[in-house]
Amino acid sequence: MSAIPATSDATTATRADAILARLGGRQGSTASATDEMQNRFLTLLTTQLKNQDPLNPMDNAEVTSQLAQMSTVQGIENLNKMFQQFLDTNSVSELSALVGRGVLIEGERLELTQAGGVGGVELAQPADQVTVTLFDANGLPVRKLDLGALEAGTHNFVWDGRADDGQIAAPGTYRMVIEAKSNGDPVAAKALQLAQVTAVVRGPNGADLQLGSDGVYRLDEIKQVLS
Repeated sequence: MSAIPATSDATTATRADAILARLGGRQGSTASATDEMQNRFLTLLTTQLKNQDPLNPMDNAEVTSQLAQMSTVQGIENLNKMFQQFLDTNSVSELSALVGRGVLIEGERLELTQAGGVGGVELAQPADQVTVTLFDANGLPVRKLDLGALEAGTHNFVWDGRADDGQIAAPGTYRMVIEAKSNGDPVAAKALQLAQVTAVVRGPNGADLQLGSDGVYRLDEIKQVLS
């Protein structure tokens, strides 16, 4: 049997300090409020035990009570962490129902298939005239859709695939340009493109949605979920 190489006390202490530093989060971060309170509590308790009157030592029940209080504080923090993890997990579970659903996100792309194409518009305020002009890959206008009057907010529309001349447009990618007016004055409008939710991923601030090749989007970037 080969012998285990001996290590010096200094080396062992260094490794222990590194492990404790990682566990305590001292590398690049500060200790939590509970950790700080725990350290202060243990320091005070140790000082109290060292300086207690030998003729009137601290009662065991009192020491146990103080330790129990400290344990309770730790337990509360651990419970809060567990509860937050539960909320995150539950959020991911609920959002998983969106996998396979269509959503609208900011963008000018409209994919036309044999069944038609879906797009959307987001208005900063109500408009009495909203139009969508669709351009092909060569930058030529193919169809102008009149959406009429719309309230402020997000709206979707369906293009049946017909061009302005009545012919069926070729399937492919088209670019949307939105124009909105109210009493003849321009209204701020954004084009919205269709994407499909392919997965739910855990992001730095909660659950995010993977939208295929469009990438990962936060929930607040999803303008509308289509049925």
